[in-house]
Amino acid sequence: MSDETLNELGALIEAKQVDVVTSWEVAFGELTVHVRAEGLPGFVEFLKTDRGCRFTTLVDITAVDYPEREARFDVVYHFLSMYQNHRIRVKTVVDEGEMLPSIVTVYPASNWFEREIFDMFGIIFKGHPDLRRLLTDYGFRGHPLRKDFPTTGYTEVRYDEVEKRVVYEPVSLVQEYRQFDFMSPWEGAEYLLPGDEKADEAKG
Repeated sequence: MSDETLNELGALIEAKQVDVVTSWEVAFGELTVHVRAEGLPGFVEFLKTDRGCRFTTLVDITAVDYPEREARFDVVYHFLSMYQNHRIRVKTVVDEGEMLPSIVTVYPASNWFEREIFDMFGIIFKGHPDLRRLLTDYGFRGHPLRKDFPTTGYTEVRYDEVEKRVVYEPVSLVQEYRQFDFMSPWEGAEYLLPGDEKADEAKG
């Protein structure tokens, strides 16, 4: 799809949703529209039903964590219009502790996407019918895709042979195991290959 077509689509969407769209841009052959969080359900319903859009397929929802930013999270939606052969990316921002409106009534496929984002980032979707963890255990502590989540986690889960059941214990690693060597094995090392000694003798 040409940038000209994407620019026309971006201008059309902004004109029809002026109260919700904060900005939009075309980069690398993709249209990204930034919207206000509170207007999200109505906006995606517009994308789905408007004859100029007809984005009937929700491809994916994900999130990005920016801990240093005031509004900590970007939530990113990808939609496809098989009628118009268009793709669009929709972004909104939400702070930690704020709730984001669920779009499950407009796109039922968002159900598990929103559950996954809640599980991985801790973002709460208001109006979701069953916002439970999806990938981690019920008693899991924290949200693994946040930048401040420790790589070791907080809890160790293992099967106890004595008690014959699964037990949860705090992670306990001695300091040596927290030191990581990031040097590549191909950098900074001197390898002796067969025949190298003859080359050294020839130089001498």
